[in-house]
Amino acid sequence: MAIYAIGDLHLSLNKEKPMNIFGDNWEKHEEKIKENWIETVKDEDLVLMPGDFSWEMHLKDMYNDFEYLNNLPGKKLLLKGNHDYWWTTLAKMREFVKENDFNDIDFLYNNSYEYKDKIIVGTRGWALNDTENGNRMNHREEERLKLSIQDGLKNGENKEMICIMHYPPIKKNTDEVVSSNYVEILKENKVKTCIYGHLHGKAHEEAFEGDYEGIDFKLVSADYLDFKLYKVK
Repeated sequence: MAIYAIGDLHLSLNKEKPMNIFGDNWEKHEEKIKENWIETVKDEDLVLMPGDFSWEMHLKDMYNDFEYLNNLPGKKLLLKGNHDYWWTTLAKMREFVKENDFNDIDFLYNNSYEYKDKIIVGTRGWALNDTENGNRMNHREEERLKLSIQDGLKNGENKEMICIMHYPPIKKNTDEVVSSNYVEILKENKVKTCIYGHLHGKAHEEAFEGDYEGIDFKLVSADYLDFKLYKVK
């Protein structure tokens, strides 16, 4: 039983939205993901998906994108990204997938998710910029991360926590590492693994990966992974 991750699928199965405008590597990307997913993931595995799953604007239009996902092996745990405008309350999303028998899909939103001996926590995050709006948004997201961790602790303080975020909680700036309060929260709660998405194309150069203050960070945007799933644990 393994845990995999892939973010930023940017699906649009209801209407034509060619992703190859972002690069030739995006040509038929959903087929590349599907092929690797079927080869890699078993039914008992968990796949973490840190945001930007679909271009749809409303939950009612999500049937085709969710059907694509539900038909793939494994349990899928989705986190909100900055382009997931269809995202709504946890209750409404769970009701939608239940009504449509998408039984292998769940959501991470101010809550936690228990899988075997692991606890999955996280929040969307926000861009690490020193502006009034950025500071306000990051403060809100920091509180949501704390809520998620607090919920996770109810399921067992001795279980290993894995954090997923959409925006990077840490980045490279030339030769400097730019950290954040998110990292401090993870350190305080002894979280050792953090995966994130959001970065595409040239922005991949900003990605910090590897150990920082005892936490292992990994970028899992689909195009960064060449549309192949990353094994977390």
